[in-house]
Amino acid sequence: MCHPDRLSESEGKQLTDILARCPELAAADRLVRNFGEILSTRTGQHLKDWVISARAENLPGLHSFATGLEKDWDAVVQGLTTHWNSGPVEGRVDHIEMVKRQMFGRAKLPLLRKRVLLTAVR
Repeated sequence: MCHPDRLSESEGKQLTDILARCPELAAADRLVRNFGEILSTRTGQHLKDWVISARAENLPGLHSFATGLEKDWDAVVQGLTTHWNSGPVEGRVDHIEMVKRQMFGRAKLPLLRKRVLLTAVR
C-alpha cells in the first residue's frame, strides 16, 4: 500500500516476484499507481488516457471504477485539476451530522440549533 520507493530491499524484491507471477496483478498495480500519480500531481487532463488503459485490461473492478468516473466526468476532471476543494464545508457538515446523531431522540430543534451555533465559533 505504500510507494515503491519506501519499500525495503527485501520487500521490493518480494513485490517484483509476486508481480512477475501474475500478469493481472501487475496490470492492476501499474494502473493503480498511475491513478495515484494523477491524484497526487493533479493532472486530471491525463485521466482519459488512464480510463482507456484501464478498459484495455481484463480487470472488471477497474472497469466499474472507470464507469463510475465517466458518470460525472466534468466534476471528476475539475476535482483533479483545480486547487479548490470543499473540505472545510464538508467538515462542518460532518460535524453537524455528528451533533444530530448524538442528540437523536433526546432534544428538540432549539437545543440542537444552540449546540450547532455554539460549536461554530471554534
